[in-house]
Amino acid sequence: MSEQRRQQIEAKKAKLEQMREARKQRTKPRTSVGEFRSQAADGPSPVREYDKTDMNRMLDDILGPNSGDGTPYRSGSPSVNQFASSGRVSQASNIPPERTSPRPSMGVSSGGTDHLVHHEMTPRFLPDLVDIQQEVFELPQKTRPIMYDKHIQTVEVETEAPETYEDKIRQQIITQQTLEAERIAYEKALEEEAAKLDREIEQEVRELSEEERAAFLSDPKVLDFIDDSTKIFHRVLNDHYNYMSDYTQGTETGGDDSEGRRVKRVCEFWNERYGKNRSITDVDWSPKFPELTVASYNKNHAAMNEPAGIVAVWNTHSVERPEFVFHSQSDVLSVMFSPFHSNLIFGGTYSGQILLWDNRSKHLPVLKTPLSAAGHTHPVYAIQMVGTQNAHNLITSSTDGTVCSWLVDMLAQPQETLELIHAGHNKTGEVAITALDFPNNETTTFWVGTEEGNVYQANRYDRAGAKAGLNQYDVYKGHSGPVMGLHFHPLAGPVDFSDLFLTSSVDWTVKLWRAKSLAKPSSSPQTINPLYSFDEADDYVYDVKWHPQHPAIFGAVDGSGKFDLWNLNTDTEVPVVSTSVGTGRALNKLQWNKDGRHAALGGSDGKLYVYDIGDMAASRGEVEWSEMQKVVAGIVS
Repeated sequence: MSEQRRQQIEAKKAKLEQMREARKQRTKPRTSVGEFRSQAADGPSPVREYDKTDMNRMLDDILGPNSGDGTPYRSGSPSVNQFASSGRVSQASNIPPERTSPRPSMGVSSGGTDHLVHHEMTPRFLPDLVDIQQEVFELPQKTRPIMYDKHIQTVEVETEAPETYEDKIRQQIITQQTLEAERIAYEKALEEEAAKLDREIEQEVRELSEEERAAFLSDPKVLDFIDDSTKIFHRVLNDHYNYMSDYTQGTETGGDDSEGRRVKRVCEFWNERYGKNRSITDVDWSPKFPELTVASYNKNHAAMNEPAGIVAVWNTHSVERPEFVFHSQSDVLSVMFSPFHSNLIFGGTYSGQILLWDNRSKHLPVLKTPLSAAGHTHPVYAIQMVGTQNAHNLITSSTDGTVCSWLVDMLAQPQETLELIHAGHNKTGEVAITALDFPNNETTTFWVGTEEGNVYQANRYDRAGAKAGLNQYDVYKGHSGPVMGLHFHPLAGPVDFSDLFLTSSVDWTVKLWRAKSLAKPSSSPQTINPLYSFDEADDYVYDVKWHPQHPAIFGAVDGSGKFDLWNLNTDTEVPVVSTSVGTGRALNKLQWNKDGRHAALGGSDGKLYVYDIGDMAASRGEVEWSEMQKVVAGIVS
């Protein structure tokens, strides 16, 4: 119901209430003038109303029957005052009380003869009369001569006949009857109007039938309105801003509220419909909207009718439900926001397909790669975008050793396909890629982590001293299990640490590596050992990421549900903060947001956690970089 219609109904209800109140006021008993005066003298008495017949009978009793000429009792009749003035008062004083007539008498008030007092004359209304001897002298009056004029005698003056008491009373009765008829007609009209308003209000607020309700709820416009409105509602509810803050009051506490809680949970994204019996396989942050994060989910084996893979976009201001939900016919193993188009999301699936979703469309992907040998036919665990705004490519890799380069607007076939083959493998020459990353400002050379635990360097194109494909001579060997995470140091400060990268593995360790210079490729097999090994994990270490702003901080997540935060400038033996997340379920993925203050953690329980590391994300400037330089130099020596 629209706001305008609701206001109209409220106005009708108010009008109906006023009409009913006015009707109550009109139905209150009324008191005539004569009865009011009698009540004032004798106390309250019941109200008596006369109809026309009673009024005529009362007039006959007062005035007597009309004379033969029809002349009623007039004011010129002798009164008590006249008897007193003529010296005959003494005769009136001899009237015995029993001779007093009990019938109603006409009294004349000071306001004239038009007012009637309805009461019975009783002896207590007679004054006490006494004999008074009075002499009356009549003085002669000077008479004026009577002058007659012809014109005066011939002028006809029309005068109205004097109105009698009976005529006035009858006219008042007629007027009262007319007003009573008008009042009855008016109240009848009000009753009809009230009944009409009742019917209109009942029709407006009536309950919908089951068919009408089902038709209303199935309307696409209604569904879109409900969806948008509930999103706004949830954002407001989850906004932790205190609207009741009093800025005029000074702070009384002397300490920091976050003291002792250097890492705190911001929110936890969970929805039973989308996260039940699923695990999060990858996470990413939006490059344009810092409050948006995306998570990919694998299959729910308990619900075969649901989509096999799901991608959900969450908002830190609305934790109960995702902003967008996208579907896939296969488990989604890797996901990322496009860094150049904020509304596009790419995903790699277990079947080998690359999917593209657009948040301006519905749940299904707008583009996807075909299931053919031209692309991937094995699970895609790694996906990354390289290049610039005007020239960029999507790089994907699968466990069959295939690396493909795609144009984002044409996924029918890859622009480039590269097979990574290692001749030293016994049974098969394929390299099962589980992790992939490019150094900063590099679009050709990349490093891959494999299921065997080794890390290799590869090239997309031929370059000086190296051919396209896998570099078989340089083997980064240090892990005894599959490599689950690989990440190069960001180029974000005065010192270039872009040749350092971290790897995590199911051997419960995180290792620090230095990439070999590309200008000096090896011509014979050579093993490259890690610079340092961090062995404080209690389970498989599924992911590791350098901090995007601080040179010495990195985070790692493991199978025991712990989030370890390391600061190499502070300590290289133990993490500065180790936080248990969730209920002991494994954490599969870690991703920092753009400023590095928040970390998104994806769990095997289908929950997405966001943690705030507080002031630890703040760098002291060049001091941090110089200290990091000393730490690396000490590790190398």
